[in-house]
Amino acid sequence: MILDDEAATARLGAAIALALRAGEAVCLSGPLGAGKSTLARALVRALTTPDEDVPSPTFTLVQFYEGAGLKVAHFDLYRLTSPGEAYELGLDEALDDGAAVIEWPERLAGQLPADRLDVEIAVDGDSRRARLTPHGAWAGRLENLAEGMAD
Repeated sequence: MILDDEAATARLGAAIALALRAGEAVCLSGPLGAGKSTLARALVRALTTPDEDVPSPTFTLVQFYEGAGLKVAHFDLYRLTSPGEAYELGLDEALDDGAAVIEWPERLAGQLPADRLDVEIAVDGDSRRARLTPHGAWAGRLENLAEGMAD
């Protein structure tokens, strides 16, 4: 999927939010500056309010949000040194209570949630390319995302 600008990245985040269910994760990977935080911010705002303050959790490592129908936790695992640290921060509890958005999921070293959507963002000049890979409960739901992007 080609994301021509920041607005397209935000639309993808909002479309993913509409499909996200309790117990699921959205795992965002890509280089620094690819748009992971932009996508995560749009997703959280789609679940809460359009003006929700959504800072990058780079230093706090996790932020929790109360959506109208779904709680969501935003994890930034860039500074983690071991996969267990994410679970110490409450990843299991976040999935028990709602959903999770995980930046830098490769830090989990194979301990990723089973029900997840992997979103790999690559920089392609001034635009971005996003590759979406569903796992577990996400299987078969990508068609709905394309419809959400068109709205």
